[in-house]
Amino acid sequence: MIRDFASHADRAACVELQELTWGRGFTEKIPAAMLLVAQKTGGVTAGAFADDGTLLGFVFGVTGLRNGKLIHWSDMLAVRPDAQGMHLGERLKEYQRDQCRQRGIDTIYWTYDPLVARNAHLNLNRMGARVDEYVVAMYGDATNSPLQGDMPTDRFVITWAVDPAAAAKPLDVLPDALPLAVGPDAHEGPLVDAPAVGVRVPRDITALAAQDLAAARRWRFATRRAFTHYLPNGYHVRGFVADATGGTYLLIK
Repeated sequence: MIRDFASHADRAACVELQELTWGRGFTEKIPAAMLLVAQKTGGVTAGAFADDGTLLGFVFGVTGLRNGKLIHWSDMLAVRPDAQGMHLGERLKEYQRDQCRQRGIDTIYWTYDPLVARNAHLNLNRMGARVDEYVVAMYGDATNSPLQGDMPTDRFVITWAVDPAAAAKPLDVLPDALPLAVGPDAHEGPLVDAPAVGVRVPRDITALAAQDLAAARRWRFATRRAFTHYLPNGYHVRGFVADATGGTYLLIK
């Protein structure tokens, strides 16, 4: 069952799940008091609960103004490791979308690490979100999270239309002979002026950072070089195509 948090126990369980997901030293943890305050000021704090009351996953976001327009910012989503594979993340997002629709909100924003291929596929292909901007070290140079490693927290800010009819179409295939600004093994290709350019990412940046932090950092700085060059120069992220070794973002003019 997915529902709004209704008690101090719900919020305490959410704090515990944050620590389980990102580690007890995670500096961006949302305390129980702020979960309550956000809920009372138009935000969304909701969880997926098992029949016995166990919190399996949660979504948290705040409501405010961006460029003078009412929007919702989805700040966190997590699912317990033993509950993954049940599409709870998508169900929580759909619940959040329904709540935003009731509040008269048209657009939801959130961030994700462009190097996390599974999230690229989920956000861009399955959910139909669009990339709005690339932010260098958005949350600082490190968050003390075992999922992040000692890497700058570069992020895509993405937008998701509350109206499902406005969702972006998934990208199925890449153009032939696509030039790569970032290739396999974080190889930096030339920053060519072409109608379309590809940017590769690894299959599992979290596992790579745990095994070889230097290699993971090469991916971070190679992709940063590409995105900070192309996005300010009239390109946008059209979509993402996953494959056995990671995936490729398609950037088009």
